[in-house]
Amino acid sequence: MAENRDYALEARGIGKQFGAFWAVKDVDLKIPQGSIHALIGPNGAGKTTCFNLLTKTLQPSTGQILLNGEDISALRTSEVARRGMVRSFQISATFTDMTVLENVRVALQSKHGHAYRFWSPISSIYNLDARAMELLADVGLADVPHLKAAELSYGRKRALEIATTLALDPKVMLLDEPTAGMGHEDIEPITQLIRKVSAGRTIVIVEHNLSVVSTLSDRITVLQGGQVLMEGTYGEVSSDERVIAAYMGGVEDA
Repeated sequence: MAENRDYALEARGIGKQFGAFWAVKDVDLKIPQGSIHALIGPNGAGKTTCFNLLTKTLQPSTGQILLNGEDISALRTSEVARRGMVRSFQISATFTDMTVLENVRVALQSKHGHAYRFWSPISSIYNLDARAMELLADVGLADVPHLKAAELSYGRKRALEIATTLALDPKVMLLDEPTAGMGHEDIEPITQLIRKVSAGRTIVIVEHNLSVVSTLSDRITVLQGGQVLMEGTYGEVSSDERVIAAYMGGVEDA
């Protein structure tokens, strides 16, 4: 039975145990509808494990995960995606030998429950082009629909990944290190793009670049040792002595 739907995503005491080791323990999160929420922390803080629990890549050892008030703790990633929560940037979501347009078209076919069929009638494939071009326009790639994905710059490949994610019409997007590996010239456009596509959606990000976190996030949860150290706005988090101490020695995140 659905509970409080004010929260797009909620974690109640989630934990993950590997043998005798608790990578994540007793983590609570309440992420309101339409917000951007960041998970940060120093190396070994448990962010990746927590993120994998939320996205159902891992099953929790303890606790509950709710999506729009519905308990999804036992569901698989594919089942969660059908309910409107999609993870991006875990791995490259693009087919490098396909064109930009073909990549989005494949994602649209997946959304409608159709496998990509090279023998499909031309009409059944190209009727998705109009929507695909709309999505490419949304992410600033409408000028290169017939370029091979492999020929895109790193930042524009990330934009294409966002387009393929948007093709699945997610209500909740979870972005794993969206600016990882980017040069300075690509970070600002991707940050602006994430802000743009957040309209009408809830976004959860794991991000090591604290400048990006400060620009995007409504709320931030800081993890340390697999547990919540604190939650607050960027101003609150960045000035907290416990957070400063946790980050001593550097803020770069593996």
